[in-house]
Order: sequence, then structure tokens, then C-alpha cells
Amino acid sequence: MIRRLALLLAAALLTHACARTPHDVTFHADDNPATLSEWGLFTLANGRIAPHAGMVTYDLATPLFSDYAQKWRTIWMPKGVHATYNPDRWLDFPVGTIVTKTFYYTTPAAAADPQTSDTVLKATPALYQTGVDGLDLAHVRLIETRLLVKRTKGWVALPYVWNADGTDATLERTGADIPLTFDAGGAKTQFTYSVPNQNQCAGCHAQDYHTRAIDPIGLKARHLNRDFPGAGGEINQLRRLVGIGYLTGVPNVGVPRNADWQHDAAGVGAEARAYLDINCSHCHNATGAARTSGLWLDAATLDPRILGMCKPPVAAGRGTGNRSFDVVPGHPDASIIPYRMASTDPGEMMPELGRSLEHKEGVDLISRYITAMKGACDVDGGPAT
Repeated sequence: MIRRLALLLAAALLTHACARTPHDVTFHADDNPATLSEWGLFTLANGRIAPHAGMVTYDLATPLFSDYAQKWRTIWMPKGVHATYNPDRWLDFPVGTIVTKTFYYTTPAAAADPQTSDTVLKATPALYQTGVDGLDLAHVRLIETRLLVKRTKGWVALPYVWNADGTDATLERTGADIPLTFDAGGAKTQFTYSVPNQNQCAGCHAQDYHTRAIDPIGLKARHLNRDFPGAGGEINQLRRLVGIGYLTGVPNVGVPRNADWQHDAAGVGAEARAYLDINCSHCHNATGAARTSGLWLDAATLDPRILGMCKPPVAAGRGTGNRSFDVVPGHPDASIIPYRMASTDPGEMMPELGRSLEHKEGVDLISRYITAMKGACDVDGGPAT
């Protein structure tokens, strides 16, 4: 009798678990599922995590830095709806859209279990995966998957943290701290990877202080206007979205484009501006959280003074590092921006969220950008005359 009850209970639990794990993408209009699998976004089988039908993988011309984590990005929409093009702001997505961003690290070939906490993580270009057909998990440690869900009242940000064996992720609305070891060319660094809580998500994604609404950061035309592999081969991402019915209104000419911060013939100026745009401009713009700083780093800003040249800081405190100007032409060591980018002190570092490590390559890019600038600053403030 007891054995029979145990079997019935096990069967009931199995049935319940299957019912909670959909075979297709499920849009949750009101509730926030406790596990990522309840959204039905991915399948895990044969050592791979793969997207379900209708999900489109995309990438940015220049991505935001997040402690050297690699990112796999996807968009899903219900049938019969589409986003609308905007040349300057984020694309206008319909209710029902689900945007995913999975953060992961590659691991050495010798790692028997890439999900264990003591695995040494690497930034290995040779192990880069586009994510178009999912990810080969043989040498991948999954960290978190962030969802942006477009509901009737607007976007909602939900952070899911992957378990140790990489079989599912759990909603962590209060965030999480994950101790990791990162190997950058033989120099091993122990650090704490911080998954943001929901308030911190809003701190970056609320890009307009008038509305304080959460909106996508990377899903702007200038970040998406690049070639990327997928359905139809390696073609322009915006054209792919148009072709599958996910986007309308894209003009034939005049679509803005940001540079690739590492590989672009436009030169160091365009690369640096693209880097500052994606990493800083969600706060540093005319309507963002850092609008009162007077330092606006979005792609549309052209005024050298507003871009920091010979501009004294506003309420930066010890974040200035005893430097007088945000940017001193020709002198990155005397400029505040690269100083704050290089710092890992929570009271000084910029960006304030999303990293525990210095992005050395990013600091080098901005330093080269400033070195190439012409001009000089007057000690009383402003460009010298």
C-alpha cells in the first residue's frame, strides 16, 4: 500500500513538473514564474541549450561590458505582431515580446564540469559562439538569463540565475552574488559577479526620467545595424527582422550605425563613441539619470564641451581622482572619464553597476581616443583660447 502511494505521488509530481514546463514559448502576462523553464524559451538536450521556434538571435555592433561575460541575445514575439522602427530611440515593441540575454563564460578544454564553482573562466575568442543554433555547453558556464517582458503596462525586467549543473535558472528578484575566478592571459583574478536586483535593472533601463519606464538599451537601430549570421545567411540584422515580419518601417537609406569598438575602419573616434554610447549613455543623456552632470555620451551629442572636453565635473566627489576635467585633450591620465572607468572602487567607478572588474581594453580605447584629441584646457575651466 505504501509503495503504491509512493508511486502515485511520484507520478503526480512528474505530471505536475511536465505541466509546468511548456513545450513552446509561453508568454506570462501577469505572473512571474519561479523558474526560467516555465517560459518555454529554451530546450536543453544533448549538451546544448537551444532556442525554441520563433526566437531570433541577435548581437550588437558594440556590446556593453559585463565583467568579460559573453552574451547570447534573443527576441521572441507572438504571431501577427511586429516592432516599429525608430531612428533614435529603442524600437517600439508590441505587448507579448520577450527579450532574453544569457550571460555565460567559456571554460578551459580540460574542465570536466564547467558548471562547478571553482572552474576558471576565460575570455577565449576561439570559443566564441554566435548562439544562432543555441550554445554548446561542453565548455560553457551559464551564469544568468535576464528577461525583458513587454506587458500591457510596459516592460518588466526579471533576472534568472542558473543552478550549478546548468539545468534550469531560478528567479532572483533581489539579485545574487556569485564568486568566480577569471583568467585573463594567465593572470587569474577572483571576483564577485553581481546579478542585479529588479531596482538596479531599472537604474539602467529607465532611460527617461520623465516616464521612469523600463525600456531596452541595446535594441536601438544604431546598435543592431550590422551583419550577423542566422536565417538567410549573414545579413543585416534589421533586414532580417523585417524579412521575418518582426519589424516594420526601416528606410532603405539613412539608418544610423554605431561602429564595432574593436574592428572598424572608421577609426578610434568612432569606436570610442560607440563604446561610450552603449556603456554610458543610458544614464548620460539629456533625459537620463545622469542628465544633471552635463556630461552626455549618447551618439547624438556632438558638442565637445558636453562630451566632456575641458568640462569640470558636477558633484563627482572623490570620483574625480583629483582631476579637474572630464576630458583633457591629449592627456588621458589627467582626464576623469578613463580614471573612473579603470577604478573598481564602488565610490568612484563608472559605470556604477554591472561590473566588478576593470575593462582594460575599454580603458585603453578611451585613452587612445583622448590622446588623439587636439586642444588644451584653461585652468579656470573650458578650452584654452
